[in-house]
Amino acid sequence: MSLEVRTVTDAEFPDWHRALNTGFLRPPVSSDEVVASRRANSDLERTRGAFDEGRCVATFRSFAQELTVVGGATLAADAISNVTVTPTHRRRGLLGRMMGADLAEAKERGDAVATLIAAEYPIYGRFGFGPATWVTEWAIDVARTGLDPRRSGPDDGGRIDLVDIADVRKIGPELHDRFRVTQPGAIDRDERWWRRETGLDAAVLPRTEPYYAVYRSAAGEPEGLVRYSSDDAWGDSKTPLCTASVHSLIALTPAAERALWQYVCSIDWIATVRTGHRAPDDLVTRFLPDPRAARVVTNADYLWVRILDVVRALEARTYAVPGSLVLEVVDGTGLASGRFRLDASGTGDASATCTPTTVSPDVVLDVRELGALYLGDESALVLSALGALTEETPGAAARMDVLFCTSRRPWCPDIF
Repeated sequence: MSLEVRTVTDAEFPDWHRALNTGFLRPPVSSDEVVASRRANSDLERTRGAFDEGRCVATFRSFAQELTVVGGATLAADAISNVTVTPTHRRRGLLGRMMGADLAEAKERGDAVATLIAAEYPIYGRFGFGPATWVTEWAIDVARTGLDPRRSGPDDGGRIDLVDIADVRKIGPELHDRFRVTQPGAIDRDERWWRRETGLDAAVLPRTEPYYAVYRSAAGEPEGLVRYSSDDAWGDSKTPLCTASVHSLIALTPAAERALWQYVCSIDWIATVRTGHRAPDDLVTRFLPDPRAARVVTNADYLWVRILDVVRALEARTYAVPGSLVLEVVDGTGLASGRFRLDASGTGDASATCTPTTVSPDVVLDVRELGALYLGDESALVLSALGALTEETPGAAARMDVLFCTSRRPWCPDIF
């Protein structure tokens, strides 16, 4: 019997939610409140399922997103989430059918890229996605940092204040909007995100109230915000062994970033700080007098990018140096395939042009490799050495690295 893949109706949403929970190994039955909250945050025109005799056996959802690219411009993205296939229905092409329909609609809608965060590495390359950002998490042994435990606050005239939820709702959205245009790989945080973050949508994400601290410059302007929590661990002889876990830290300046990290590392009773997922070249370890106090506990791929419109995507970002390159992009779906000439001015503004061409290519690559290269974190030379990119013109991979790579690594602070 054939399996039906289509969008989900309102009446079918509870069953879709049950299948979602099953796929993520959560208890399959949720309260009516949780289901209603999830339903309120889901666009049914972009919520798909696979059905076997009326029972949902696979789930898929997408939504509108803005992705910051190199140079600070934002691109309309098709953000993909809630992807599951019930264990009894694996290897039947259900994900491929749902993904194919969604990407085709995204292309038609005008989205330049699609994004996702892969729970499993091997799945999404075959759909044209490449790992475009990575994350690293450190565990900091506070006693080894060399920070002065007697320091009372920032040394630059700024200050740090603990704030409550009401303050976060006022400060957070504007601060993040200023931050995200400075960070390639960052995504927008919509009203739904802030409702969840500040406890107004706790039905979806049950939570223990965290702490929030804001850094204000000497002029009194908010320039950084950290959200963290702590456990209550004690050793023998009443020795505090508490761990502070940083869930989010954004800052507009290095001074704000330094001040917030030093604040978290100076809290009484905190023996260890878990940094949460940061960019692999994050400054946090460099802020410590002894960087060896921080050990890496996680290093993994994070945001995956799938190019849907090569011309718009390549023209949206900036390039540090002038140069030209002809790329032949291979895409089995036909969504982004073609041969394109990229001409970059190297002025640091969005003045690059990308046009279809029939001249011989310098580089031939699959769309998944273009996605990995897009935000500047991957190396064309490395991909060439791995056989994932073909260099038709000698030296073209090195030229591509000079064009595409960035001085700081891209980073996506948020999961979705």
